[in-house]
Amino acid sequence: MSEAAPRDARDTMGARLRTRAASALPAAGLAVLVLVLWEAAIRLFHVSPFIVPAPSAIAVALVDKFPLLMAAAAVTAQEVVFGFVLSALVGAALALLIVRFRLFGRALYPLIVLFQTVPKVALAPIFILWFGFNLAPKIVLIVVIAFFPVTLDMLAGLESVEPSLIALMRSVGASEHDVLVRVQIPHALPHLMSGLKIAITFSVIGAIIGEFAGASAGLGYMIEFASTQLETALVFAALVVVSVVGVGFFYAIEATERLIVPWAPKFDPLNRRD
Repeated sequence: MSEAAPRDARDTMGARLRTRAASALPAAGLAVLVLVLWEAAIRLFHVSPFIVPAPSAIAVALVDKFPLLMAAAAVTAQEVVFGFVLSALVGAALALLIVRFRLFGRALYPLIVLFQTVPKVALAPIFILWFGFNLAPKIVLIVVIAFFPVTLDMLAGLESVEPSLIALMRSVGASEHDVLVRVQIPHALPHLMSGLKIAITFSVIGAIIGEFAGASAGLGYMIEFASTQLETALVFAALVVVSVVGVGFFYAIEATERLIVPWAPKFDPLNRRD
């Protein structure tokens, strides 16, 4: 009996992995088709590698510059992690303040929306001027880019609680703090996780923009430097690494979501039943 249970669990996990692998085959096939057509078009039309490199040239750049790319990816990933964590804290705190203190929230919310309309690319040189060329300006830029979806989604979750449930809590003597902690925050967790998945992608974008504005390391710096040297294949190789880093962070947040809010419905395009 004790041996059968682990065997059944392994069989179930193996079946799940096989199902997901089979579901991912269409996406993998499409990616291979695009790369083959891309390579063929470059060779057929004799496109200059300074304009658009072939996938084979990008692969060569990935292999040749792999240590440099990994070192740059480590710098960018560090910026993303610090900036994302601060974005999550700031975004969630603002949402809680707006809901808990209604008068203050009515004054603060329009200012947040107004600030969000400011072009963040224009802020990057200012942050470099204020904080220098170290880690700080990149983190600040990530925060101002990525906190808004966290605030907005958590606000939606906090405000979407059934009024009858809140009335029931108040009827038994629950305070505003009790309603917030015991009802609204748990209800808002799925919305918060949705905001965090958006914020992590914004964090990667913010890190690259910050490195464009002023840096001596990171994938953004490598992209900018390679473009000035007309090493277009290296530019595309760095973009590939940026994409891999972003996808990795996104799925890490999605895995965390499945652990924290397993009851919430999940969108899984690989396992849809049409």
